[in-house]
Amino acid sequence: MMVRLLRSSKWELILFFFFAAALSSLLWYIGTDMLSARAGLEAEKVRMTMPLILILLNLALGYWAAQRWQRRIDTMHLALKQAANGNLSVRIPEEGARSFTAAFHEFNTMVAAMQRRMQLLQRIGEEQVMREAASNEEAVMEERKRLARDLHDTVSQQLFAIHMSASSLPKLLAMNSDRAEQLMEQLIEMSSSAQKQMRGFIAQLRPMELEGKSLQQALDKWFPDYCRQNHLQGVLDWRIEEPLSEAKEHQFFLIIQEAMANIVKHASASKATLTLSETEHQLILTIQDDGAGFRVDQVKRGSYGLSTMSERAQRLGGDAEIISKTGGGTRVRVSIPKYTPKEHEDDE
Repeated sequence: MMVRLLRSSKWELILFFFFAAALSSLLWYIGTDMLSARAGLEAEKVRMTMPLILILLNLALGYWAAQRWQRRIDTMHLALKQAANGNLSVRIPEEGARSFTAAFHEFNTMVAAMQRRMQLLQRIGEEQVMREAASNEEAVMEERKRLARDLHDTVSQQLFAIHMSASSLPKLLAMNSDRAEQLMEQLIEMSSSAQKQMRGFIAQLRPMELEGKSLQQALDKWFPDYCRQNHLQGVLDWRIEEPLSEAKEHQFFLIIQEAMANIVKHASASKATLTLSETEHQLILTIQDDGAGFRVDQVKRGSYGLSTMSERAQRLGGDAEIISKTGGGTRVRVSIPKYTPKEHEDDE
């Protein structure tokens, strides 16, 4: 592409400079002819004015040519930026591009091929999601393993610590009442934390019936209940007009469930905001909390479920990212390309 651009641009530049040189020569010839026809002060004025006119003329021609090139470069840059941001439907008009016609054509061909591949990837991902969702037994076993691991890593260890501390409490009461009082306060705090986490696990075990309901209808009931059980102020903002496919709804909910579980376990937050919105080319899920936050570079990807959420988004051709800073809360953002049924038909 660049070779063709340079070759075609080379001849355009050569022709432009040839035109500028020819025009300058013509003006110089006219000025010289005027000098021969005049004498004295007028001839001196013409002789001093001609170089200035030629300089201004060449500057004007150079500026005009640079503007033409800059507009084409800006057009290419804007198209590349849109494609990088997920808008693979962007196309650059090829008419009138002159030396950039070949580059614009190859860009249009490239993004069209990428768009077809992304549509195919999303379709395959949706089919895979639905096949996996149909395998209920395997999904149940996977969920049981995850809950067993989480219970062992959190509640089980806390209950063991509570048991050990409570066992030593009678002796400590007899020996040091002040220390025993401190231990009782720790026991109350640990039991409260264990109870909070158990409520979260119980909420996850409650059935999430998407069958016969849209994701919006299901979230209208599930999200406030989950927040209330975990003492969170929940805000649900639904900004999607078009209906979602079953696979997208399934993946979105699993990501929401993972992100909300992370808020309960790690964030120490009082508020969670769940937003589902759309642009012309993307579906965007955002989950924001006002918790303690953390430094992303100091936490393993799997610790906050980012790898799992990314995998679910990537199955549909999208991506997931976590934005957080210490003391500033955490934001999970998931974006998935949006293709209309007509685009899928054109791809076939």
